Amino acid sequence: MKQTDNKTEKRPEEITAAFYAELDKHLTELEAGQAESTFKINDLAGLLHVHPTHLSNTLKAVTGFSPCDIYENKLMDIARRLLTETNKPVAEIARQLTYDPSNFSKFFKHFQGQTPKQFRDTFAVEIKTPRPEKN
Repeated sequence: MKQTDNKTEKRPEEITAAFYAELDKHLTELEAGQAESTFKINDLAGLLHVHPTHLSNTLKAVTGFSPCDIYENKLMDIARRLLTETNKPVAEIARQLTYDPSNFSKFFKHFQGQTPKQFRDTFAVEIKTPRPEKN
């Protein structure tokens, strides 16, 4: 009986780890331009052989975040990296991340508070502006 309880206690962490592994794999493909579409919660749940509601509830309990929150945060990290580390046009980055350019701009502005172009321009100014030295 003790062993079953121990397995039950570890299962949420196993599901969470598997979710992150599959999500990271998918996002790597997405960033490389190898994914044709973005995953939905049903896709990830199917890969993990769990019900989407169970996956969502488990992730929320273990991490405090919903699958969508986790996905969107990681996608924003990729978008910011592509905007600051490449010279690709915003529209190309949007398509690479399987977004229509106007929808990507809306998505990005919702989370970042500025459009992709504004973000890139602000980042470029911050890089070029020398910071005062502290004595």
